[in-house]
Amino acid sequence: MTEYVTLAGGCFWCTEAVFKDVIGVESVESGYIGGHVPNPTYRQVCGGDTGHAEAIRVGFDPAQVSLADMLDIFFATHDPTQLNRQGNDVGTQYRSAVFPASPEQEAAMRAAIERAGETGGKIVTTVEPMDTWYPAEGYHQDYWETSGRSNPYCMAVIPPKLQKLRKSFAARSRAQTAA
Repeated sequence: MTEYVTLAGGCFWCTEAVFKDVIGVESVESGYIGGHVPNPTYRQVCGGDTGHAEAIRVGFDPAQVSLADMLDIFFATHDPTQLNRQGNDVGTQYRSAVFPASPEQEAAMRAAIERAGETGGKIVTTVEPMDTWYPAEGYHQDYWETSGRSNPYCMAVIPPKLQKLRKSFAARSRAQTAA
C-alpha cells in the first residue's frame, strides 16, 4: 500500500530528481504547501508573498523503503542548517520543512531531525501542519528528465545531490543497483 510523505528542501526540481532515483518510490509530484493563497502559481510562490514552500509529495512502498530511510535521504541531500535558503535560492519558499500526515509521521520526522542534528550544525527544518497541497504546473513535473539537463542551474545543483544519494545510500538508488 502506497504511503505519502511531503517534504520541502529548496527547489522542487532538485528534490524531485533525488527521490525519483530511490528504490521503492512510486511517484513524486512537485507542488506548493504551507501558504495562505489558494491555488498559487509558480510566479506567486517565487515572489515569496504567499507563504508556500516549494515541496514534493512522494508516494512510496514502505515494504521497499522505510519512512525513516526516506527522511534520512531527504536530510542528506539538502542543507537543513540553512534558514529559508538552499544555495542561491533565498526566501521562505525554499525553507526546509516537513509536513506530517499523521502522528506516526510526525514522530518519525522529529526522530529524523534529531539524527540529522548528530552530524553537526543546527537543524532549522520545521515540522509544519499538513495543509492544502497544490500541484505545481505541469512543466514542473518530471523536470530533470524533461528539461533539467538543459538548465544550467539544474546541471550545477542536481548531479551533486544524485552523487550523494548514490554514494551514501547506494542500496537505495535505482542507478546504483542497475549499474
